[in-house]
Amino acid sequence: QVQLVESGGGLVQAGGSLRLSCAASGSIFNINAMGWYRRPPGKQRELVATITGLGIPNYADSVKGRFTISRDIAKNTVYLQMNSLKPEDTAVYYCNADSGRFHVYSWGQGTQVTVSS
Repeated sequence: QVQLVESGGGLVQAGGSLRLSCAASGSIFNINAMGWYRRPPGKQRELVATITGLGIPNYADSVKGRFTISRDIAKNTVYLQMNSLKPEDTAVYYCNADSGRFHVYSWGQGTQVTVSS
């Protein structure tokens, strides 16, 4: 079982930056990959970025060149650096962990990101 806690969300103007953090605890040694998803207001959850156990990142087309996913293994933490933010980036951002041989998904509670025009 993995527990995830997101932090770093807030209100920022268009063009600004935020860094989200996701601290993992529990069965962290069984994690295969981690990622960030988001749920815009009135919309369904969508993939933002993932990072594999080998540290290989992948991004949604909408954030390529603007967002960077990274990890600090010693701190059991995954980050999402968000630059050049746009109003359409406004969403609740969720951290995800893919764990074990059966690929069980764990989710954080989410952190609100609001980008004003």
